Amino acid sequence: MNAKYDFKDLDQGIVYVKSVLVADLPAKLRSQVGDLEQLFAVHNAEGEQLALVANRKLAFHLARENDMQPVTVH
Repeated sequence: MNAKYDFKDLDQGIVYVKSVLVADLPAKLRSQVGDLEQLFAVHNAEGEQLALVANRKLAFHLARENDMQPVTVH
């Protein structure tokens, strides 16, 4: 029960999906969004944003197409 485990391997392939309000984005990005009020960001385990997409379904599809496991951030 007290065996050491290397937790850095645990997050391999996991990406985090969270909603982003368009109002919180820089003006340059807001001008490209159109009439959407919310987007979804995909982040790696280090917090680096990998993608910004129109909806949650697309974010999950994008992750899976790239052999990653998406999870929702609340």
